Amino acid sequence: MTLGLPFTVQLKTGLPVYEQVVYAVTKAVVSGQLQPGDRFPSVRVLSQELRINPNTAHKVVATLINNRLLEVEPGKGTLVAQRSAPNREQLAELLDTDAERLVVQAKNLSLELEDVQNSIRKHWNRLVKEIP
Repeated sequence: MTLGLPFTVQLKTGLPVYEQVVYAVTKAVVSGQLQPGDRFPSVRVLSQELRINPNTAHKVVATLINNRLLEVEPGKGTLVAQRSAPNREQLAELLDTDAERLVVQAKNLSLELEDVQNSIRKHWNRLVKEIP
């Protein structure tokens, strides 16, 4: 669902909502969609916009602060943190959980590694054309 939030998240069944939102925000920060100093929605706004439990929204924000993606500045609110560019190891770590899910799903569908690689290549090439 895409709402009035500064990032995009499409909630899917079968995956914890909190993990999906943390991933979506992390992806937005790493990709540059969210820039250091950008204001981040309050727990209340996040809860209302995504139609999730306020406790879940709080857990999302707390996790992002703990992961140093967000920071709280008195008088300003919650902002995207100023940070140095992530190294390859940190970026690869973002993919680890999704890569495992992809492998499990591919195995459940009886796909071969080549099928998965072709699918990834197709999406990679499409994104390269969209994002300069």
